[in-house]
Amino acid sequence: ILRTLNSWFWWENIWMPINCTWADFVDRDGLVFPKPHQLYATIPYAFVLLIIRFFSERYVAIPLAKALGIKNVRRVKPQPNPVLESYFRECSRHPSQSEIQGLAKKCNCTVHLVEKWFRRRRNLEIPTVLRKFQEAFWRFSFYLTSSIVGFLFLYDKPWFYDIWQTWVGYPFQTLLPSQYWYYMAEIGFYWSLLFTLGIDNKRKASGLCLLGFTPLFFGSPRQDFLAHVVHHLAAIGLMSGSWCGNYVRLGTLVIFVHDTADFWLEAAKMFNYAHWEKTCNILFIIFSIAFFITRIILFPFWILRATLYQPTYYSTTPVIAYFFFNGMLLILQGLHLYWGYLIFKILKRFVFLK
Repeated sequence: ILRTLNSWFWWENIWMPINCTWADFVDRDGLVFPKPHQLYATIPYAFVLLIIRFFSERYVAIPLAKALGIKNVRRVKPQPNPVLESYFRECSRHPSQSEIQGLAKKCNCTVHLVEKWFRRRRNLEIPTVLRKFQEAFWRFSFYLTSSIVGFLFLYDKPWFYDIWQTWVGYPFQTLLPSQYWYYMAEIGFYWSLLFTLGIDNKRKASGLCLLGFTPLFFGSPRQDFLAHVVHHLAAIGLMSGSWCGNYVRLGTLVIFVHDTADFWLEAAKMFNYAHWEKTCNILFIIFSIAFFITRIILFPFWILRATLYQPTYYSTTPVIAYFFFNGMLLILQGLHLYWGYLIFKILKRFVFLK
């Protein structure tokens, strides 16, 4: 069964133009092609990024936070109580007064002590401002580095200025070392986010992110967790699929267009946690401008034009991957419009309501 499924998944008509086979993608005559097995390397790269994150958060983010006036608040842990802990995890974090009275009788303690225990236990679930700052710093550092490195990798490439060049010679386009490392770092980054979901701050699924293949709002922490699992897997799947189909030129452009706006948002978060309101507002305005330029203008009129319209000039028979990838990119553009609407509302309130 697995052998059959594997043969179906790697069927040539899914990934490449007609009359092409996987045998055509053997390295030859100076041409180097992306190979699916290379994606296994993104897992150890993810652990390397986790190590870098650990040291950067501890030895760079914490001193920076202290310099900006952010203090590390230590919360008091409640006394160990298996009965209350079990109820907190499995039943409710906010028990009613009658439930509190029942728990007090069961634990042979006062109602006041039970209320105090639940209050302290809930506080432990709320991340400190310092912890939020550390995560924002890590994301800011990665997105900023990715944007700078991406520009250095792309600025001298003809397809950075002429989008038609992304299809010239396709599918026999050689893989450049810069493209390899750009992809490995980006996919490894999303693997690392997936690995740390259990310890990272819980965010609502409506947050601005690279890909949005999840519902726009989830209420409970469990739903938030599942939403981000789906999101990170979708991001990894889209980048991995473009790697296997050798859509690397377009893939690097998509990554670059998204990362160039994200680090401004993370910088605004950092100064918001430090209560530098004017700096935060300025950074958010810059983020908004970058978002509208990259996601509302460049992405649909530059990237989507290249993925939807231009392939018809190079192949009269679209492959299945054409519909799959364009479908996901169109969903992504729909979410860009939704996020743009939310950002516009925030800017409107900021300008007119102070």
